[in-house]
Amino acid sequence: MHICLMEWQGLWLHCILLVLLLINKSRAISPDGEALLSFWTAVVGSDGNLQWRPEDPDPCNWKGVKCDSTTKRVIHLSIPYHKLSGSLSPDLGKLEYLRILALHDNNFYGNIPSELGNCSKLQGIYLQGNYLSGSIPNELGNLSELEILDISSNSLSGYIPPSLGNLDKLVTFNVSTNFLIGAIPSDGVLINFTESSFVGNRGLCGRQINVTCKDDGGGPGTNSQSPTSAQNQGRKKYSGRLLISALATVGALLLVALMCFWGCFLYKKFGKNDGKSLAMDVSGGASIVMFHGDLPYSSKDIIKKLETLNEEHIIGCGGFGTVYKLAMDDGSIFALKRIVKMNEGFDRFFERELEILGSIKHRYLVNLRGYCNSPTSKLLIYDFLPGGSLDEALHERSELLDWDARLNIIMGAAKGLAYLHHDCSPRIIHRDIKSSNILLDGNLEARVSDFGLAKLLEDEESHITTIVAGTFGYLAPEYMQSGRATEKTDVYSFGVLVLEVLSGKRPTDASFIEKGLNIVGWLNFLVTENRQREIVDPQCDGVQGDSLDALLCVAIQCVSSSPEERPTMHRVVQVLESEVMTPCPSDFYDSSSD
Repeated sequence: MHICLMEWQGLWLHCILLVLLLINKSRAISPDGEALLSFWTAVVGSDGNLQWRPEDPDPCNWKGVKCDSTTKRVIHLSIPYHKLSGSLSPDLGKLEYLRILALHDNNFYGNIPSELGNCSKLQGIYLQGNYLSGSIPNELGNLSELEILDISSNSLSGYIPPSLGNLDKLVTFNVSTNFLIGAIPSDGVLINFTESSFVGNRGLCGRQINVTCKDDGGGPGTNSQSPTSAQNQGRKKYSGRLLISALATVGALLLVALMCFWGCFLYKKFGKNDGKSLAMDVSGGASIVMFHGDLPYSSKDIIKKLETLNEEHIIGCGGFGTVYKLAMDDGSIFALKRIVKMNEGFDRFFERELEILGSIKHRYLVNLRGYCNSPTSKLLIYDFLPGGSLDEALHERSELLDWDARLNIIMGAAKGLAYLHHDCSPRIIHRDIKSSNILLDGNLEARVSDFGLAKLLEDEESHITTIVAGTFGYLAPEYMQSGRATEKTDVYSFGVLVLEVLSGKRPTDASFIEKGLNIVGWLNFLVTENRQREIVDPQCDGVQGDSLDALLCVAIQCVSSSPEERPTMHRVVQVLESEVMTPCPSDFYDSSSD
């Protein structure tokens, strides 16, 4: 769905929700329902898949909500991977019986509400893969029933509160890939966690990560009041807004409704003020570089088209930039990726590397046609793939992907990655293999995209940037530890991708993270019980048992915790061709290396 239309629909929905919430206050939706509606009004963007009805007597049938069958109190709020953006409402703290809060892998920003410390029955908090900032609330240390706390892959700063050491039931703790500093508390349960729980925070020290702390006079208690004070101020402002809304008269409600209609009209007609078009990017000295005659247009014609692009042409946003749909007058369509310049030395290095990427041509790679060198950004021009991303196909229209289609997609991705690793010059480590970086053409043939960009945009903290962008579930264990990418870290990510295609579940799907697992842990559990075939998506038609067994053998070795035990991508392609696409008894375990 078009992003601009989605945002307009989201704004319209929020207006309706606000008006209905205030008008129908007397209809007595449950207190938990009011808290969830307050949470929803703070969300400013989504994929449009949630249908929460304010007129319902309780929220128990709302998507992502689970209630106790007897009391009708909310016990689970699980809405991962819904492209939700906005701040987390402090009213989440009113869900007194909440046990699981799973809002991971969205686009939430702002602080973690300290009010979550009021949810005394919480057992699992999953907030990883967002853009949350500020400090970790001290109040989380009040959650005596908490067993899982994952707030990794955000932008959190400050110290780890010593109060978290009081969480005696904590068995999973992950604050990796943030910007935390200071000594890791060694009192209480936190001493039990290893380096993997803290990796990617370069300012941390302590026994858990074998880094000696310097005595600088600071500590968790030194600066803890300032973030908390800021949170309290924000909470007071939010509470004030709710109070004003609650006391509004019918006349004010009509005014709100009128403003909503007018605001939505203006939004749809004119768009946001901060992103009208790319005219500014391509004005004042922009030039077009074409690779090997791949763009049969004049620079003037291309720049003229670029100047007309605005939010209505956005077709995606990823870790490396915003993607636009570029349609030329002759009907040819391209994808345009906008990357903001990073530093003073950006141009020379970037252009040299782009020349290399532009020379790489392969059937299973997305073709880079050229780029626009503008004063403020680089605009990369790629082939347009009408089938969208594998992520969208798997998780939004999986009924279109039968067994043969999924095998062909896996094979195409494997061949593209094998070419990067073994056959192109120079060889390329992708570093960010995931379903959103596998694009599909009109025949559902796979193309690997964004190869080379991770290295191209890296700085001394590049591995942190990649993880924060939302690829946590695909990363090999050794990459989490060291930040050093190799061909074998790509192989691990490919193995996770295979499991995602087979199961139709994301690497950190809520159905098994509640048990402290990811998709690899889930597979390992099924293997120990000889139930590995149960991993297959029930919506996948035409599954062949022999092919499935051979493919599972490939995936199991790809996601081995030991890099040495993983096959090369050349070997993966060989096995896929000989044993998966044309099944026969597998000896993969005995011949996994070249």
